[in-house]
Amino acid sequence: MKIGDLARETGVSRRLLRYYEEQGLLRPRRLPNGYREYAEADVAGVRHIRAMLAAGLPTAVIARLLDCVHDDDSERMVPTGCPGMVTDLRHEQQRIADEIDRLRTSQEALDSLLTSALGGNADPRSEPAPNRSRGQIGLRS
Repeated sequence: MKIGDLARETGVSRRLLRYYEEQGLLRPRRLPNGYREYAEADVAGVRHIRAMLAAGLPTAVIARLLDCVHDDDSERMVPTGCPGMVTDLRHEQQRIADEIDRLRTSQEALDSLLTSALGGNADPRSEPAPNRSRGQIGLRS
């Protein structure tokens, strides 16, 4: 199937499919005229890539793990026992947990700034943020 067919079947843009190829996630066959030819298995491959991206995995990790998953009878992604898979997944799980902690710390600092800006009398999350143009943070010195 051609790239347009794969895009229609998966709901993923041609541009994104080319990006997946650049990242080594898809390996279409090249026809003599330079066109990409995808196999039917690439439909499942794109579904697996999207699921792993949704889980927060970077493309470099997905490239290592993509061959370690397959579909079960209901077309649900199932991992198989590949060396290093659990280690990679645990590492990414910890990376995401660390990022969540960092974001919580940032949120607490922002809440404190907002509380001060509101005179300490209001819940900083109870009022909608004013509509400001990009690049302005609304703090004055």
